[in-house]
Amino acid sequence: MMHAPLAATASMDEPALEPFVQLQDVTHTYGRLSRTVTALDKTNLKIEQGNFVALVGPSGCGKSTILKLITGLISASSGAVLVAGREIGAEPVRVGMAFQNPTMLPWLNLRDNVMLPLKIVPPFRQEYRRKRKREYRDRVEALLAQVGLAGFSDKFPWQLSGGMLQRASLCRALIHEPQLLMLDEPFGALDQFTREELWGVMQNLWLSRKPTVVLVTHDLKEAAYLANRICVMQARPGRIIDDNEVPFPRPRTVAMTYEPGFVSLTQRLRELIVAASPSQEVAP
Repeated sequence: MMHAPLAATASMDEPALEPFVQLQDVTHTYGRLSRTVTALDKTNLKIEQGNFVALVGPSGCGKSTILKLITGLISASSGAVLVAGREIGAEPVRVGMAFQNPTMLPWLNLRDNVMLPLKIVPPFRQEYRRKRKREYRDRVEALLAQVGLAGFSDKFPWQLSGGMLQRASLCRALIHEPQLLMLDEPFGALDQFTREELWGVMQNLWLSRKPTVVLVTHDLKEAAYLANRICVMQARPGRIIDDNEVPFPRPRTVAMTYEPGFVSLTQRLRELIVAASPSQEVAP
């Protein structure tokens, strides 16, 4: 089921963005023989380069499965997954990831935790020893300052709040200039005030860097605040049942989430998910 967009987010005269991620009739089944579960039914999805797409839906609808397929952590049972115009795995693509748990290494300070991808990911790792004390250090400090963590680079994870750790997690996901940024419930464990504050941080990071972003979230306000497009999924088997642009201009603010148009959009999304949810329960 597809609905017409509520409003256009770009002028008809603007050139089309390059497709960067494509799922073509993709399915994925977990298990073997008689003990199989179809996590994803025939799914088609195209994400333009530099776009920000949110996946919402009930638990078990295949949102995280799509993230794993795009990053190559699992393979499609059928169909094709294309990134940068090639089959997944055919050519290296830099990927950044942030999860609900920021998983910082407790024996490293914040600076060294954020710098880890530069030590591991090519082409940065080839120059890590030469650049880590100057260029890479400056890069980390600038990014920490951008998310409000200036002056905290020498602190250890146990000395920081959950919101501060999640800011650092976003920095670590972006430090190596990823072409793809995958966000799997990155703010789900935070209180509402901190979560809303980090929406603004994430929006600013995307506006300044424009990676291609896929966000998995159960928070419909979060999806509407951050994303350019929202794809609604249904469960058992998982598939996309609605794909629409978000009509609100940027930069967006928390105050906008209380306006009638925003409330109307999130309510429509909720109704779609409730109708598609076996449990009939959806997070607000």
